[in-house]
This record gives sequence, structure tokens and C-alpha cells, in this order.
Amino acid sequence: MSTTPLVSKKMRVTASRKTAESDIHVVLEFGPRATHPKQGLQTPLPFLNHMLEHIAARGEFNLDVSIQLADYYLTHVICEDVGITVGEALREYVAAGLVQGLKGYGFALATIDEALARVVISFENRALLDFTASGVTIPAQTENTSSEDLKTFLEGFVQGGRCTLHVDVLKGENGHHIWEAVFRALGEALFQALKIREWRKGITSGVAGPIKSQLETHDL
Repeated sequence: MSTTPLVSKKMRVTASRKTAESDIHVVLEFGPRATHPKQGLQTPLPFLNHMLEHIAARGEFNLDVSIQLADYYLTHVICEDVGITVGEALREYVAAGLVQGLKGYGFALATIDEALARVVISFENRALLDFTASGVTIPAQTENTSSEDLKTFLEGFVQGGRCTLHVDVLKGENGHHIWEAVFRALGEALFQALKIREWRKGITSGVAGPIKSQLETHDL
């Protein structure tokens, strides 16, 4: 039974989102690791770029994000719109991958130093985020980025990805470590969700049966 990633060749998925507030372009590339993976992460929020880097590194894909803002700079808009667009790109990839047997669900625990986070994700065309941090105090600001806005990224991500995402912060004291554990776990859960099970070809990630439409993948 195969559990290999979706594609053996290099594949690219793109998504764009343009509103009166922002113009965002996202590229997901599945294949060899980019030589300089940080260079493609070009939001104006360095810590958000750092979190995106963790998603891509643990998910084992390349991720480029570019953004142009309108006449004003709003961190909430940046995080939400980037989250939506990254989610849309992954949703497109998942939809195509279901034809080949993509699992569509994954679970991960991730840690850095004292922080520990758990993430469960399922792509079933349902947009829901459940975020808990019982007994853990998350600082309001980390590296000049609002924790509220980082959660907003996750809210946007589930909207764009039409996925169910449960995030539980289990341990942590340092804000940087807490968020890094969360985004590492998200990347690792995605790595599991994007694997192939040959027997699942053409069916949903649940038990609803065959998918109704088949999208083609395009190898470069």
C-alpha cells in the first residue's frame, strides 16, 4: 500500500485573491526543496513569514507568497487574506489529489523547547476552526505580530481550504515557541493529509463514497 506524496514529478499550484484592500499571489510547489525557501515569502510581517516557512518545511512543499496592499496597512487584513489564499491553493491541490487517492486528513504533535501543540486537519468541504489553549497564556504580541492576527490567519486558512482544523496549545510559556509549535504541527498534519493511499482513489476523505468530479493535475 503506497503512502508516497501525491506527485513524483514537480507540480505547481497557484491561487490569487484580489480585493480593494490587498492583492495576493500564492504558489505551492511540490517537488525538490527550493534552494532558498525563505526568499519567496514576501509578506510585510516577518514573523508571519517565519510561520509560513514552518508550514512549508514540515509539509515538505515550497511556498511563495507575494502581496500588494492598497492605501493602508492593516495587519489583520494581511493575515486573513494570506490565510484564505494559502488555503485556496491547498484546496485545489487536495481536490485534484482525491482522484489519485489523497488521504485528506492528518494529525500531528509538534514541539520546540517548552511548547507543545496538537493539530488535526480534515479536508471535507467544511470550514471550521477550533482553537484552544487551556491553561496556557499566549502573549498578546510576539515579534511585533498580534496573536489575534495569527489566529486570524488560521481562520482565513480554513475558509479558503474549506477544511476542519483543530488546534490545541498543550504547553508553552514563550510566545515565539508557542506559535512555532502550532505552525510546525500544522505543516506536519498537512504532510500526513497530502499522502496517497492507492485504495482511496476517487473517493472522499471520509466515507461518503466516490467524488462527483475529477480535476486533472498538471506536472511541469
